[in-house]
Amino acid sequence: MESVQLADKTFHSFISAAKIQEQIKVLSAQINADYAHKKPIFIAILNGSFMFCSDLIKQIELECKVTFLKLASYNGLASSGQIKELIGLNENIKDQEVIVIEDIMDSGLTLATILAQLKALDPASIQVCTLLYKPAANKTAYVPAYIGFEVGNEFLVGYGLDYNGLGRNLPEIYQFNDQSA
Repeated sequence: MESVQLADKTFHSFISAAKIQEQIKVLSAQINADYAHKKPIFIAILNGSFMFCSDLIKQIELECKVTFLKLASYNGLASSGQIKELIGLNENIKDQEVIVIEDIMDSGLTLATILAQLKALDPASIQVCTLLYKPAANKTAYVPAYIGFEVGNEFLVGYGLDYNGLGRNLPEIYQFNDQSA
């Protein structure tokens, strides 16, 4: 679809479902090579990463575990600036190889909080795999080890990303262009 209407906003096609799946194959091959003979724990950040996590894990050929951490920091088109932990980690990650799965990294502030909390649990290592990375929005020094697509500061929906809870089910990614600005 060229565009979709979600509530009061129109979003236009940005990254096709086919391109997403191609990039997931690239990311999974990198992870499979980097973690050969290891048993990583994947920690998917909900809600946004659920589709990416599912498709990525299907391509992982390693013995691994998958768990979830749910946080909330968005309200509408902008971050609320406050991170609320809703569902905590239920795996012991001490001395484990950890890969955090994110849908999108923009300011990096949410991810910095997550990484600080996880590092306090003494894992052997922590890396991040994100489908989308907004380098211009990054307010931290951290750059994920595994990046699907570098994007600008567009507001994106689809493939797990939402606008006020809508659009997560779309198989591709759409962008919002505010024509009134």
